[in-house]
Amino acid sequence: MPRPFDRIMVIDFESAWGRAVQLGFSCQTMEEYLRDPRFKAWGLSWSFIDLKTNACQPVWVRRSGLKTFFAAFDWTRIAVVAQNAAFDVSIMFWHYGVHPAFILDTLSMGRALHGVEAGNSLKTLAERYELPRKMDGLASSENILDELPFLVEQELSTYCKHDSWLCAELLIRMLPSFPISELQLIDMTVKMYTRPVLEFDTPMLETALKEDEDALAKALGRVNRTESELASNDTFADVLRLLGVDPPMKPSPSGKGKAEGKMIYAFAKSDALFQQMQNGDNEDVALLCEARLRVKSTQARTRAQRFIDISHRGPLPVPLNYWGAGPGRWQASKGSNVNLQNMKRGSALRKSIKAPNGYVVVVGDLMQIEPRVLAELSGYTDLQGIFRSGQDAYAQFGAGMFGVPGMTKDTHPVLRQSAKSALLGAGYMLGWPSFAGQLLAGFLGAPPKRYTVADAKQMGITAQQVMKFTGDKWCMERAALVPHACTDDELLIHCIVAKEIIDRYRATAEPVVKFWGFLKQMLEECLHGGATHTYKCLTFEKGAILMPNGMRILYPELAKGRDERGRTAYTYRKGKKIEYIHPGTLCNNVTQGLARIVMSDGMLRVAKRLPVVLTVHDELAALARQQDAAKAKVWVRQQMIVDPVYLPGIPLDADVGAHQRYGEAKQ
Repeated sequence: MPRPFDRIMVIDFESAWGRAVQLGFSCQTMEEYLRDPRFKAWGLSWSFIDLKTNACQPVWVRRSGLKTFFAAFDWTRIAVVAQNAAFDVSIMFWHYGVHPAFILDTLSMGRALHGVEAGNSLKTLAERYELPRKMDGLASSENILDELPFLVEQELSTYCKHDSWLCAELLIRMLPSFPISELQLIDMTVKMYTRPVLEFDTPMLETALKEDEDALAKALGRVNRTESELASNDTFADVLRLLGVDPPMKPSPSGKGKAEGKMIYAFAKSDALFQQMQNGDNEDVALLCEARLRVKSTQARTRAQRFIDISHRGPLPVPLNYWGAGPGRWQASKGSNVNLQNMKRGSALRKSIKAPNGYVVVVGDLMQIEPRVLAELSGYTDLQGIFRSGQDAYAQFGAGMFGVPGMTKDTHPVLRQSAKSALLGAGYMLGWPSFAGQLLAGFLGAPPKRYTVADAKQMGITAQQVMKFTGDKWCMERAALVPHACTDDELLIHCIVAKEIIDRYRATAEPVVKFWGFLKQMLEECLHGGATHTYKCLTFEKGAILMPNGMRILYPELAKGRDERGRTAYTYRKGKKIEYIHPGTLCNNVTQGLARIVMSDGMLRVAKRLPVVLTVHDELAALARQQDAAKAKVWVRQQMIVDPVYLPGIPLDADVGAHQRYGEAKQ
């Protein structure tokens, strides 16, 4: 592939800021700051980087010379590198109308090479690579909005040139070990922000916001309470007591150190005891719980207002972190106050995002990508055949799992849904107690589900199985710990059915269970022991797993010890925390990591013809002209299901739709 640029330029802007004047990152998102009418670039430092000699001599360009500077180069053949390049390139394009051919970002590269939790600021990266320390030099320019005094600018320029030099040195050290395909993904991700094209339907957002505010006011009026009364846990508890209800309690989630044994209020919408009040016979309490949820559910209102505010300033800069999560998936940028990764399907928020006039958003979604990858990794040929058939995968898997030939969504809806839950969740060694609890709260976003005696009969659970469960002390103790709003007898039946589903999954998915055993061996011999072993497209080594894209999933400071029950256990450092790691963790990581590579490879192929403007989990969104929508849908699907060389023969499939509104492209 021909390189899309001839030279690499390092660049770093310095701009007006100040806490006292409410300008800058301490009080604004990056988008708000860069689009603030008061924004002003004091200048920049720059230098071309000679990758043969590693020469880099940054030069300061003051504010008065910026327009001349940008006019002096052909930016269609220049790559720009910066630390947090979205900031610097946005200034270039939004304020000076020039955009580089390619974007390199040392912040993104650091996240991928060293892990998100390791810290990848310019200061931290300089220390990690044993470079001279980052200088201090911003304080003297704080709260200045007019002109910089000479001495202040002199200090700022020295600081800025040193930052540019550090950034160039980091690139020189990182670049040799960084795959070209991943550099292309960084470029694509940053451009989603720097060259925004998606727009908002402001009237739709304003209507949705008003409807939500009206619903909140109505809910508060019905219980004759104020928003502040229901927002506070302590005050809400007092109101419940006035109605003769003891506030429900639960153990603190941290449960360690000073928090060990501490009880807190169970007021979350997923808490079973809260759900019991909400769905109980006491109408006053039920209305109060509904109002409480309205008060606490500020996310939709806040996000709608943020979208409205952005819409008044311009199109949507998509705030995504490349390599934002463990196995390399994208993540909403921290501090952006806009998370496009968890918008509810069918919501006004999702529908309000739209393509410019004359264009459509083409949305492609890899179907059941994680179970497909896991089947390929584990050699689960029966499941591969189910996916390859193109029929209802959940029904076919359920037919084998429950011994019901010809199962369909209509004939056996409960069994099919149970098989779906198992297929999507049980492949990572999910235990039945966790499964039972997640079902009651809403498994993987589905409505809450409690299994009944009728469900147990339909699954063929016998009296002997019930007696075996109730006679097992550990099972009964674990069942009692499952948060619930039902009676103890109802919980018992639910847990017996949940265990039966997990047991049947493991009996049916024997290759997956064997794969867990293999991963246990890799954890002991390679990740901890230091041996190297290649299995299919994965290479297990000391503290890491090498993926087929050349990147690694990292497990720093991996150690062997004992858990609280005296069993052999492994831990690794995740930022400031020490986390347990087991074969189910590895299974999740390699499966999601490979699913991400399949997804990102498809994104790069799609981008050869259509600009990719957004990605959400296993979904991409590209822009196409309205008259080309039909052809674009075919193109996107074709590129998303290309047979990967690292997973040959995997039966991929994708669901693709197109509409001017992002939220209506796939119904």
